[in-house]
Amino acid sequence: MELFKVTLSLIVIASLSATLSLAHPGFNFGWGGHGGSSGWSFSLFPEFYQFSCPQANDIVMSVLERAIANEPRMAASLLRLHFHDCFVQGCDASVLLDDSATIVSEKNSGPNKNSLRGFEVIDEIKAKLEEACPQTVSCADILALAARGSTVLSGGPNWELPLGRRDSKTASLTTSNTNIPPPNSTLQNLVTLFKRQGLDEVDLVALSGGHTIGMARCVTFKQRLYNQNGNNQPDQTLDKGYYYNLKSVCPKSGGDNNISPLDFAAPAKFDNTYFKLILWGKGLLTSDEVLFTGSAGTTMQLVKRYAEDESLFFDQFAKSMVKMGNISPLTGFKGEVRKNCRRVD
Repeated sequence: MELFKVTLSLIVIASLSATLSLAHPGFNFGWGGHGGSSGWSFSLFPEFYQFSCPQANDIVMSVLERAIANEPRMAASLLRLHFHDCFVQGCDASVLLDDSATIVSEKNSGPNKNSLRGFEVIDEIKAKLEEACPQTVSCADILALAARGSTVLSGGPNWELPLGRRDSKTASLTTSNTNIPPPNSTLQNLVTLFKRQGLDEVDLVALSGGHTIGMARCVTFKQRLYNQNGNNQPDQTLDKGYYYNLKSVCPKSGGDNNISPLDFAAPAKFDNTYFKLILWGKGLLTSDEVLFTGSAGTTMQLVKRYAEDESLFFDQFAKSMVKMGNISPLTGFKGEVRKNCRRVD
């Protein structure tokens, strides 16, 4: 009788697994103690689409190659999209949702409005994946794949990327306004906001190194040039020559949308120059420079080490990107796989 019960249980489990695989190809059961009292655990793993959409990464890369060749800055924009997604509700593609009857879009938050870019590239990737593997690859995984691909295509590190995220049916404008570190952050504020996501000071410095590519708007560093401490004086940690260069791009009045490279030495190349510039007082944003001047030994030493050793930075950046990509993902029965990344199904 006991043998019959065990056999019946296995048949039920196999049937359930098969049903879920049909409903969401790529869905997988994991065995282990992390799934609560049921004993099921749903975790991210690199081979998630091995059978349901083996060409997923190739499709992502083909779109990225064209987009980044056309506009090298797009690589940084897509990397930033993943970051701004994960810091709000976890890595669930909530940042991609447009306003609707039920959604107040995160695109309208202070850190995102008139600033976040790359949505059309994500749309193109999603459309091609829907053609090849309908309702299979989530928008949250597309953001993670696009961030990795953009890093690689800019000359940065590659990494094994855990997959299997599902898409949120909600967004949070409020959390987007409070959880994403502003460009004028103090070091303590940065540490606190990263810690809130389970990320430590090593992750903070390594992930800030993503600023080795891309541009920032004048409005994000204007305070440093004209009124850093409320005394109508520039930030004293700014290199003087760099300060005068920035003033020519970013006037005291107007010009808020003028842009300047975060790493002026090689703005489209993913390397460790960002950290060298910080050592020389040539970090663009307050949140860049405070990693070295913010009187915390840990971040200061890490800036020095990454400036000296690019391979050390690359290795830690990859590890920290995986860690960030694992922030509160929706897996298993949670969320959905959107057909269109801009709206809930």
